[in-house]
Amino acid sequence: MIHRRDTHGAPSYQMSLPDTPPSGIALFDMDGTLLAWDCQLLFRHHVLRAEPLRLFSVPLFLAFLPFAPLLGTENMKRVFHCFLWKMPPDRLQELSREFALKLFPSIYPELVGALEEHRSAGHLTILSSASPECYAAEVGRLLGFDISLGTVLENDFLFADLTNHKGVNKVTRLHQLLPESYFTEGKLVNSHGYTDSTADLPMLAICDRATVVNPKPPLLALAEKNGWTILQPERPWKSTREKALRILALLLALGKNPAKL
Repeated sequence: MIHRRDTHGAPSYQMSLPDTPPSGIALFDMDGTLLAWDCQLLFRHHVLRAEPLRLFSVPLFLAFLPFAPLLGTENMKRVFHCFLWKMPPDRLQELSREFALKLFPSIYPELVGALEEHRSAGHLTILSSASPECYAAEVGRLLGFDISLGTVLENDFLFADLTNHKGVNKVTRLHQLLPESYFTEGKLVNSHGYTDSTADLPMLAICDRATVVNPKPPLLALAEKNGWTILQPERPWKSTREKALRILALLLALGKNPAKL
């Protein structure tokens, strides 16, 4: 794999994968799967602590929040990431690396172990996240993933252009990046998908096996019906109320470190 950077700090890929499929392929979601938190909130908090002038983005996002049902997820994601407006790519890369190092101790040991098993077996490991690729790539590098994919922020506009790397878009990008020989009858060869969310059902649909992490009832029901592996690692909060308060503090960019990373 060769990395190069040409879109606002996010790595694009020149693939050097052999046409012969690997012995196995493992796909991992990140937020809620490798760790408990929504990394977008954590990364914004990290950036705003480093560059307080970017706090303008918080009231701007809150002003748009009532219009979320009208704007939709992708447009709200553009609004949310206005804190990266006109950030130089080198600075974004630096902050992304710092963030990944800070995040690393919060990765679930159970998922680190699963990743290591795939790597030891010689499987191709892919981190596939809806979080921005600028820091998803740094997290993937620290964990030793072969490929790390996320939402690419295509420019440094106030509301950056992007295609949300979520749902079926994850599958579309895999088809763009991987040789067609890696797919048989629509499925990746000897593949295993890991997620915490029903949003990743399109990704699981191209996998032979699946593991769900702390699934909510709808995903839990599907897992039990399909015989998927269920992991329930310990979360870093003791109650729903504590979780809600810590997320609210992150949303409002309050506190030194509401997530206690």
